[in-house]
Amino acid sequence: MSEQSTELSVEIRPFDVGDVAAVQAMVARVPEGDRTFFKEDARDPAHVESWSDAPGRRLLAVDGDRVLGYVAVAPLTGWSSHVGEVRLVVAPEARGQGVGRALARGGLLVALELGLHKIFVEVVASQAAPVRLFEALGFEPEGVLRDHVRDPEGGAHDVVVLAHFVDDTWAGMLTAGIDEAFDG
Repeated sequence: MSEQSTELSVEIRPFDVGDVAAVQAMVARVPEGDRTFFKEDARDPAHVESWSDAPGRRLLAVDGDRVLGYVAVAPLTGWSSHVGEVRLVVAPEARGQGVGRALARGGLLVALELGLHKIFVEVVASQAAPVRLFEALGFEPEGVLRDHVRDPEGGAHDVVVLAHFVDDTWAGMLTAGIDEAFDG
């Protein structure tokens, strides 16, 4: 799976264990306040290396040797095994240039390939741009978790849960071969 972002020319491709240092370099460029809201410690090389244990579930946005962002699709288990969580991180210098949208679209296609029917993303409510990005891709708000996360200063923030029924839209597009032409 390879795709070009329309605003910034980057390659969207699967994560490889050789990308660990580049991912860590990208995460180091993310402001500490933003890293507070990460669900996983991408600064830990052993953790990032473990991403290769689940091939095809993580995509990177790369410009040459530089990683500009990543998306992860984490399938749930048990009675929610048809559902997956999307985790998206974009380097500050690449925000607002289509990288997040290209990664999110790639995440939707990964969800389809994994046979998921529904995916969701949790976004800090005060971060309007990511909420708009996911809504433009067909995600709908399902709830607000009040005072769900804390920033480094101890301030509480609400989290918006947005969900998308993957197979409703994307399966038909993938079958028809028009997924590449979709422009959010």
